[in-house]
Amino acid sequence: MTEAQFLEALRALPLHPAARGLTDDAAVLPAGTTPATVLTNDLLVEGVHFLPDDPADTVAWKLLATNLSDLAAKGATPVGVLLGYPLGDDAWDRAFLAGLGVALATFDCPLLGGDTVRQPAGSPRFLSLTAIGHSDVTPARDGARASDALWVTGTIGDAGAGLAIARGAEGPPALLDHYRRPTPRLAEGHALSPVVHAMMDVSDGLLLDASRMAAASGLGVTIDLAHVPRSANLVRYDGDSHAARLAAATAGDDYELLFALPAGVTPPVPATQVGRFHAEPGLVLTDNAAPIPLPTRLGFQHHGG
Repeated sequence: MTEAQFLEALRALPLHPAARGLTDDAAVLPAGTTPATVLTNDLLVEGVHFLPDDPADTVAWKLLATNLSDLAAKGATPVGVLLGYPLGDDAWDRAFLAGLGVALATFDCPLLGGDTVRQPAGSPRFLSLTAIGHSDVTPARDGARASDALWVTGTIGDAGAGLAIARGAEGPPALLDHYRRPTPRLAEGHALSPVVHAMMDVSDGLLLDASRMAAASGLGVTIDLAHVPRSANLVRYDGDSHAARLAAATAGDDYELLFALPAGVTPPVPATQVGRFHAEPGLVLTDNAAPIPLPTRLGFQHHGG
């Protein structure tokens, strides 16, 4: 069963209205007053979302950051987190706890509780975190409108290059750090939430996540690879070819914010316009305004079968 098939089966179960039909990355519980409560859960699986030899303290950071990124996309301020943790190697567990403490303090996000289990020897680690936040305005991913501009914060592709470096390639430490220690855009999400039509984070790749936002909104989207922002470190590492731009746009783990704004509106935070929405469905890709074929892979997807 693929992830899409599993989600479709879940939609046949009794759903709370806060689940938003399981079309978003967070649930929103309106309490009748502002702020609303935002809840999200992410899993990190060894060998899928992090490498077996990634330092435990950076895995803890990434576990927290991925969840807080989902809160950021809802304009939420973190309240706290619940941890699900498999006890195993003592030294790894202690390093994980030290890293989690640093991350929680950095983002002012206290631990609320959670659960632990004893992990079977030799099995990959499955780490779970549930983050809870409060937000006055909670934009969904399905609110984009035809003629809206598509924007993204930060730069794209650093984490993809960082993963290659983590696997043994030569490259600058800054790219490796971007892969291991992403920064959730909490302040930017809070500033953007009152003005955007739609917002989500970029976790699985810019092209894939933009196509998801467009499809959820009943629209299509055109993206120009030449406008996708890449860091100076990445350009020096990977060059400025068409292939390098495409690699950045299909890499995952960026955790930047992707959002829709009316044409001509300037966002209140630093960001780059990378495309536009239109009524015709589907993803259209260009490079310096010249149409190009879509790649066979738009980003990271959870496959099954």
